[in-house]
Amino acid sequence: MDSRTTVERAQRLKQLHADHKPLVLPTVWDVWSARTAVGAGFPALTVGSHPLADSRGAADHEGQTLEEVLAAVRPIIAAVDVPVSVDLEAGYGHEPADLVAGLTEVGGVGLNIEDTVHSDGGRVRSAQEHASYIAGLRAAADDAGIPVWINGRTDLFLNTKDASSVLDEAIERLRAMERAGADSLYPVGIQDDDDLLAAVTGAVAVPVNATAHPVKHDLERFRRLGVGRITYGPLLQFAVTDAMKSMLGPWAP
Repeated sequence: MDSRTTVERAQRLKQLHADHKPLVLPTVWDVWSARTAVGAGFPALTVGSHPLADSRGAADHEGQTLEEVLAAVRPIIAAVDVPVSVDLEAGYGHEPADLVAGLTEVGGVGLNIEDTVHSDGGRVRSAQEHASYIAGLRAAADDAGIPVWINGRTDLFLNTKDASSVLDEAIERLRAMERAGADSLYPVGIQDDDDLLAAVTGAVAVPVNATAHPVKHDLERFRRLGVGRITYGPLLQFAVTDAMKSMLGPWAP
């Protein structure tokens, strides 16, 4: 994909976030699922690390290399005429500039970056370390002249039995990512808690990403709580799996 097309898609993704409250980005994993989502009317997509890994028989949590991920998403991006963001986990041990260069070379115009470093024993980056990594991504994108959309993710709520007990720490972590140049923020694990979602969306100025199940969740509820961006994580693939099992069940021996 030529650089002009990539820049145009990046600009389009930014505009879509401004136009849609929230912007729903179906999380796809191959050419078929991407084309299906676009055919259903969606103007942008994201490729999730978990469903991509499952579709390739690999492990999530950086069970693939950056090079393997980019090779897998290249045909997905080429198959559709909409902006595509890619979940790049914690960066696969690479410097931020490597991620931006590789992503944009295959035509990707957005990325998700998390603070759990699975390639380094599953440690969680400090707030400042993660913010610095995001600042590096922002600088690399600026140097490339491509307004890559950066979705800064924290797993802080996943790492405790009482999510409300880490709310203040999570908000500070999210604000640090926002100051570093993240375009949206992704506090994973609170999609079913109205109070926590409302607290987070009210504490930052950029769109907050929530994980949704395409059948079990309600779009209007997320809109009411101030969510600015919705992705499905592995839940769309799980829902498709359930539907496929239901259809095939009567035919099984």
